[in-house]
Amino acid sequence: MKIKPIGERVLIKPIKEEEKTAGGIILPGASDKEKPNLGEVIAIGKGEKLEGIEVGNTIVYNKYSGTEIKSGDEKYIILNGEDVLAIVE
Repeated sequence: MKIKPIGERVLIKPIKEEEKTAGGIILPGASDKEKPNLGEVIAIGKGEKLEGIEVGNTIVYNKYSGTEIKSGDEKYIILNGEDVLAIVE
């Protein structure tokens, strides 16, 4: 399925960071900590609020924003332009 956002919206794939020790052990309680919501931009619509955002950028977005959708085993989020807080460089 190909998803193309319309208007001032962005399609992102959320990035989940796992806490690991120096030895490579994944810490199970680490997901409870507050972390920024990061996502990779997959597709963008059109509009002034999306100026400067490009496919492939990593962005920070509002915690409880967007609409989650599934395509196969992958989860994506469609965000409004105002929910994009920053581009990670």
